[in-house]
Amino acid sequence: MNKNKIITPLPNSTLIVDSDSGVYLQIRDFLIKFSELEKSPKHIHTYKITSVSLWNAAAAGITSQEIIHFLEKYSKQDLPEEVVNNVEKQINNYGKIKLIKKDGKMLLYSDDKKLLRTIKKRKEIKKLLKNNFEINEIYRGKIKIKLMKLGYPVEDLCGFEDGELFQIDTKKVIKKGERFEIRDYQRGAIDSFSGDGVVVLPCGAGKTIVGIGTIVKLKTSALIICPSQVSVKQWISEIIEKTTVKEKDIGEYTSGNKEIAPITVTTYQMLTFKKEGKFPHLSLFNRRDWGLIIYDEVHLLPAQVFKETASLQAKRRLGMTATFIREDGKEKEIFTLIGPKRYESPWKEIEGKGWIAEAECYEIRVPLEKSLRIEYIKADEKEKYKIASQNPLKYEVVKEIVKKYEGEKILIIGQYIAQLKKITRELNAPLITGKTPNEERIKLYEMFKNDGLKLLVVSKVANFSIDLPDANLAIQISGTFGSRQEEAQRLGRILRPKNGKKAKFCSIVTKNTKDQEMNAKRQLFLTEQGYLYNIVDFKR
Repeated sequence: MNKNKIITPLPNSTLIVDSDSGVYLQIRDFLIKFSELEKSPKHIHTYKITSVSLWNAAAAGITSQEIIHFLEKYSKQDLPEEVVNNVEKQINNYGKIKLIKKDGKMLLYSDDKKLLRTIKKRKEIKKLLKNNFEINEIYRGKIKIKLMKLGYPVEDLCGFEDGELFQIDTKKVIKKGERFEIRDYQRGAIDSFSGDGVVVLPCGAGKTIVGIGTIVKLKTSALIICPSQVSVKQWISEIIEKTTVKEKDIGEYTSGNKEIAPITVTTYQMLTFKKEGKFPHLSLFNRRDWGLIIYDEVHLLPAQVFKETASLQAKRRLGMTATFIREDGKEKEIFTLIGPKRYESPWKEIEGKGWIAEAECYEIRVPLEKSLRIEYIKADEKEKYKIASQNPLKYEVVKEIVKKYEGEKILIIGQYIAQLKKITRELNAPLITGKTPNEERIKLYEMFKNDGLKLLVVSKVANFSIDLPDANLAIQISGTFGSRQEEAQRLGRILRPKNGKKAKFCSIVTKNTKDQEMNAKRQLFLTEQGYLYNIVDFKR
């Protein structure tokens, strides 16, 4: 038997992979370039070849022949015809229709003239066209969305407006005489950006530096959109510290300040704020001749910003995230409106270079408290998850872990506010939720970073863009169903370098319940990145 043959391909484009094989680690990096991990039990992993995974592969220059040759080399059996057809169709469909500029006009173009004529007959396309295959530039985003839904992701070759020029450079020396240098993978991400697209890097790997480096590269005005006011402050702080920009040239556009400057930083919440049926702040997109729009944590991009982004296709757009995943499946919209995945560096590769901390992941399983078992059995699926997630026996585990690692910097993260409040009372620790004023949040974060605080309890508001560089233990007591991106973001809270010390991520789940089932889904992205979860059964 050939030991290299570790993939069983199914007609529905599912790949069953023997993950115990030594060959698996050698082929995984290429496998995830055109497929997505769906399940990861011991010994066998399940991958799915999707339209978006294939479009991203095509945008990266990977051909259908390369993918088919790879699958044939490692498959235990002949490739199903359906798999071959799907790979060839999706790879070949990317860029089959192009947007081009000719004689000052924006045109749909394809070598396949019959396809163009067929597309033109569709009502939803025809109404966006002028004469023949010319389109009005304001429909540039809309027509890309329409064509994507028809299975033809457009290759947009129309170029981008330069926007307002702005002189900015990075500093060579920053605080305390420390030299500032852009790391090799950050430089790779910056160099990969040609006008649109998404950069995927681990939490703690310095995505903000990629954004800063891109602004410096383009020397243009920029609008930066973040998930929270705390992350707005952090972006502004990083830009001031690491570039030659003067404070007067950075605008904070939040509920507390409405400043517009050559570099303006705002939040998704501000842009989607609704008053009397209107979105008064969405006009911010058009208040200045932005040369670049940066979408921090781009997978969070809400529907209303999606719609506004459709009219901004002439602007350069950089999306940044640790995961290209949306649990609602809207990766296609990100692909179409922001751009394809331009750069991704595996988490373990960056860890190996010492830029992020080595992490040990644990799943600690506790039994469901006896008094809740009848209630759990009678509950519907959603309520089952809630009951199991808030299992009171989890408190015992949390207290044991906190006691064992006393003196370490510990984050306790959860979904349910009542559960978190009980933890804060029992451990006499501060709590940060969505209702905590920004001034207080920032104060607590600073205390935590500066050793004035060793234990901090946080709700899901701490999932994104929170700078807690010295946290080395995270205890997750509940989460948002099977959210893979949330799991990755929460691990990311503890991944900044620890001077050789390992970080620990402990997820406490209720055994043999919806909580355990959802937790298995949560772990998929990190498993794909090479993280292993150590299973521990808690015994009272």
